[in-house]
Amino acid sequence: MLANPSCSSLFKTPCYSRTVTLTLTPSNCPRRLLTRKKSRFRSLLLSSSSHIILPTKTFLGATIRAGAAFQEHQALDSDSDSDCSPHHYSIKIPVGDRHILVETGHIGRQASGAVTVTDGETIVYTSVCMADVPSEPSDFFPLFVNYQERFSAAGRTSGGFFKREGRTKDHEVLICRLIDRPLRPTMLKGFNHETQILSWVLSYDGLHSPDSLAVTAAGIAVALSEVPNSKAVAGVRIGLVGDKYIVNPTSKEMEESELDLLLAGTDNAILMIEGYCNFLPEEKLLQAVEVGQDAVRAICNEVEALVKKCGKPKMLDAIKLPPPELYKHVEEIAGDELVKILQIRNKIPRRKALTSLEEKVLTILTENGYVETDTVSGAAETLPDLFEDEDEDEEVVVDGEVDEGDFHIKPNSRRSTPLLFSEVDVKLVFKEVTSKFLRKRIVEGGRRSDGRALDEIRPINSRCGLLPRAHGSALFTRGETQSLAVITLGDRQMAQRIDNLEGADELKRFYLQYSFPPSSVGEVGRIGAPTRREIGHGVLAERALEPVLPSEDDFPYTIRVESTITESNGSSSMASVCGGCLALQDAGVPIKCSIAGIAMGMVLDTQEFGGDGTPLILSDIIGSEDASGDMDFKVAGNEEGITAFQMDIKVGGITLPIMRKALLQARDGRKHILAEMLKCSPPPLKRLSKYAPLIHIMKVKPEKVNAIIGSGGKKVKSIIEETGVEAIDTQDDGIVKITAKDLSSLEKSKAIISNLTMVPTVGDIYRRWRGTLFGFKVWGRNCELP
Repeated sequence: MLANPSCSSLFKTPCYSRTVTLTLTPSNCPRRLLTRKKSRFRSLLLSSSSHIILPTKTFLGATIRAGAAFQEHQALDSDSDSDCSPHHYSIKIPVGDRHILVETGHIGRQASGAVTVTDGETIVYTSVCMADVPSEPSDFFPLFVNYQERFSAAGRTSGGFFKREGRTKDHEVLICRLIDRPLRPTMLKGFNHETQILSWVLSYDGLHSPDSLAVTAAGIAVALSEVPNSKAVAGVRIGLVGDKYIVNPTSKEMEESELDLLLAGTDNAILMIEGYCNFLPEEKLLQAVEVGQDAVRAICNEVEALVKKCGKPKMLDAIKLPPPELYKHVEEIAGDELVKILQIRNKIPRRKALTSLEEKVLTILTENGYVETDTVSGAAETLPDLFEDEDEDEEVVVDGEVDEGDFHIKPNSRRSTPLLFSEVDVKLVFKEVTSKFLRKRIVEGGRRSDGRALDEIRPINSRCGLLPRAHGSALFTRGETQSLAVITLGDRQMAQRIDNLEGADELKRFYLQYSFPPSSVGEVGRIGAPTRREIGHGVLAERALEPVLPSEDDFPYTIRVESTITESNGSSSMASVCGGCLALQDAGVPIKCSIAGIAMGMVLDTQEFGGDGTPLILSDIIGSEDASGDMDFKVAGNEEGITAFQMDIKVGGITLPIMRKALLQARDGRKHILAEMLKCSPPPLKRLSKYAPLIHIMKVKPEKVNAIIGSGGKKVKSIIEETGVEAIDTQDDGIVKITAKDLSSLEKSKAIISNLTMVPTVGDIYRRWRGTLFGFKVWGRNCELP
C-alpha cells in the first residue's frame, strides 16, 4: 500500500537504482536487503496504520520477498555498504494545515547531526558539531549558534561591493537567540564539549517563514546527534486572524494577524515563548500558547520515532559532574555565612561578600588537602606517560593524500588523583550551593534577598527633561536598575534601512537601540559592537512600544530611542520600556497610552525546601533571582492587554497553569508601575522640543513631482541649497515632505514648490510682480503688491 500523505511517513532510501513492487509482512521484513547492483526503489508502507516505510530490494533483476534470499546474500552486505553512501531518511510531519518534510543523511554527513526541513519551497539546513576535547568546566554550557539567510535563497545577491553575505544582521541575531534559548535548558549538566549549531536558509518562497523552521531543524539535529540532551525540541509560530489561531501562518496571513507568537518546547513542557500583539488579553494569549504546545507535541512525537530509527548514541560517558562529597564539604564550611550574606539587600556588597566567602572555601579545602595543586595534577598527568608506548597515540594514514580533518592528534586524558577536587569544581559547587540557599530562603521565609514579598515591586523613581538639547529624555529607576532613554526625531532619511530576503529594502520609522555598558554592573569590560543580548533586549522593548505610536500621517517623524542602562540589577529591558515611554511623551510624540514592563521569576521545586510543591511566582526579579531561579518571564503592556512578552526557562519546562498564574501576577505589577510612572517629576513636556526639526507636508499633482526633482535631481538640490532646509522628500503619489530647522527656511521652500507645481484655473487672477520676498523672487497667486 502506498504511503498515506495525511500521516507522518518515514522513508529510508538506499543507494539502489531499480524500482520494483514488494509484498512485505512484519514477520519476514528484515532491516536491510542486499544486492550486487545499485538500484533505486520506491518506498512502500507496511500497513495503513504504520508510520514506517522500508525500501524494497531487487536481486539480479528479479522481484523477491523480504524474507527470501536474505540469509543467502548476507555475506554481500559489507561489500554493498562499502560502495554506498549512508542511508537517507525522511519524514513528513503534519503541522497546522500542511506538512513539513524533515530529511537527514544526504547533506552534511560528517557532522554529528544534520537535517534539512522544508515547508512549501522554504528550505532550512542545520548542522550540529562538537569539539573532540572538552573545554574547562563552566556553569554556562558552551553552545554557539549561527543562523544566516542566504540571498541566493530568494534568487538575489546581497548589496555592496563584495556581493557576499557579511556580518550577521540584527534579525538573524534574533533568530540565533530563538534557537539557543529553548535548547540550552535541555543540555545535560557536566557535558563540556563545545557545541556549534549552524543554520542556513537555502531556499525561500516568500510565504513560509524560516525562523520557526530553524528552531525545529536545530532541535531535530541535536536529537539525532551525539550531544546528550534530555528531550527533542521543536518550535512553531502562532498567528491570530479574527478568532482563529493559525499554526505556522504564511506571510500573507501574518499581515492580518493580531498576534505574532513563536513557541518552542518538548512533548510535555514549554521552554520558550516570544511574541508581540496589539493589547491582547491574557486569556487569548494562553489559548494561543495551548494551540502552539499541541503542535509542538505532535512534532516532537514524530521526531522521537525518527531518532529511534537513525539517531546516534549519546555521549553520556563524557558527562563529568563534581563529586557529591564536595557539596557536603562546601555546605559545612559556608552554610552559616551564606544565610547571613543572602540577607544583604544591596547588590554590590552582597556580591563582594559572596566572592570573599568563595575564596575562603577554596582556601580551607586547599589547606585540608582536598584541592589539587598544579604540581600534583601535573605529576598525575605526566608520570604515567613515561611508561606508555610512544606510538600509541599516533594515527597512521595509509596511502592517499592527507586531507583536512583526516589527521588528528589524540589528546591525552587527564588522570587526576580521585580524592582531590579541582578548583573549577569548587567554584561550580559553591555557586550551586548559593542558589540552593537562596531558593530555600524564599520558600521557607517568603522573603527575598532585598526583603521584599513575592509580589512586591521595588521603589520606582522617574524624571523627564534632564537633557536640555535632546528632543526628549527620561531617567527611569526601579530599585538598582536604571535606564536613561533619549529620543531623536528626524525625517525619512533617518529611517533604518533593512536588507532582507523579500527583495525590497524595509524602512523602519521607529527603532529602539539598547546598550549595556559594563559600568552598569560596576565592572570593567570591552566596549564594541552591540552584543546579541543587547540586540535582543532592544527589539523586545521596541516591539513593546510600537503599538502605541501614532501613524505616519498623524506624526510624520522618524523616531529613534536610545536606552542606555546606567545601573542594572535585573530587568533592564523592561526598564527600557518604561523609560522609553516617558521619553516619547517628553518629546511630544502623541502616543495612544502609557506602556510598562515587568519581569517575573519562579521557584519551581518548592517541595525540596519544605514547601507544598506549589510553584512560587516572583514579581520584578533581581539579578540573583534570575540566575538562581527557574524562569525569566518579561511582560509589557498596559492595564487592558499585552504588547510584548518573552519567556526563558532554565528547567525542563513549565505548564499552562503556571503561565496563567505568572501572567495574572504580571498584570497587577504593570498596573502598579503605570501608577508610579504618573508621579514622574518633572513630568514629560508632551510638546515638540524647540530643537526638533520642523516637517511640513504638502500635496501636489503627481505629474508635477518631476518638476520639483528636476533633471538628475538638480532642481531639488538647488532648492535645498537656496532655502537652507534639511531635506525635501517626494513620493510618486504627490506627497512632498519638507524638513527644516526653522520656520523661515521652511516657508521659502514651500513657496518655491508651490510656484513650480501651480496649475492655473479659469477665473483666477494673477499679477506679475518683480521683487524680492524673504530673499527670493516670487510668482504669487492672488498676491497683492505691498
